[in-house]
Amino acid sequence: MTETRDVRIKRLKMRSMRRGIKEMDLILSAYADRNLAGMDGGGLDNYDALLHENDQDLYQWVTGQVAPPARYSDLISDIAQTFQK
Repeated sequence: MTETRDVRIKRLKMRSMRRGIKEMDLILSAYADRNLAGMDGGGLDNYDALLHENDQDLYQWVTGQVAPPARYSDLISDIAQTFQK
């Protein structure tokens, strides 16, 4: 059985707020609340893949300490811009 879009978004939101590093919990859960409902299937796939990455790497990418992999560069840029406002 495949998960519905609503169930998928709920799962991604839960995974966004249950990370390991409190900073990433805050950043990703706020981003997920604001943006997941408006994403298409490809965007959700990319975000789902991003959530499998290590928190230390994610934090360095979002804060601009290290350049993210090309496959995540647009998503990381969007996440980072959300918190620069």
